[in-house]
Amino acid sequence: MIRTILTDIEGTTSSLSYVKEVMFPYSRKRLRGFLQEHWEEERVKSIVERLSERLGRKVDLELATKTFEEWIDKDLKEGLLKELQGHIWEEGFLSGELKGHVYEDAYVKLKEWKEKGYRLYVYSSGSVKAQRLFFGHTDYGDITPLFDGLFDTSIGSKRSPESYRRIAETIGVPPQEILFLSDLEEELDSAKSICIEVVRVCREDHCNSRHRVISSFYELDL
Repeated sequence: MIRTILTDIEGTTSSLSYVKEVMFPYSRKRLRGFLQEHWEEERVKSIVERLSERLGRKVDLELATKTFEEWIDKDLKEGLLKELQGHIWEEGFLSGELKGHVYEDAYVKLKEWKEKGYRLYVYSSGSVKAQRLFFGHTDYGDITPLFDGLFDTSIGSKRSPESYRRIAETIGVPPQEILFLSDLEEELDSAKSICIEVVRVCREDHCNSRHRVISSFYELDL
């Protein structure tokens, strides 16, 4: 029996295009200015030091900017980039320039499931910090209280079965009692391989899938 729901964000609870067309460009536009303004702060110095170790050379403002811009352009799931973007997005969310987009059906059903006693978790490639900011500043207000926990790729790749095993162990729920919602077939395959129940969310186009497909959370009756 399902008693825990694990959900992706981009393309699942929220518009993939919003993240790609609003949040990513915002972080790229603000990248140089943010680094310059906060270069001496410990949170930025730590990122730059780790980038220097990664590149095997001392990193200055120009190289840091160039490297992170290239990573954004290539849509690389790099931990250092995600950490930096989290700081940049924090400024955007706190200033009101950014809002976390959540589909109405996702908000309504997540709220309903929470009220019914289901445990709700998020697993996204975006950092936990970014997830808190995203769900903390939506058109529905701060909806982070709906979630019992947030996971990012620090627990492992979303395409690795071991990551889902670790999540199940961390939350203390048998895999067969977890439902995972995502728009990506490879992620669903990985979760399914350890006996997690899966559903593919396909919002914008027709999806061929080995798994059950829905276009809206309203189609899920738990």
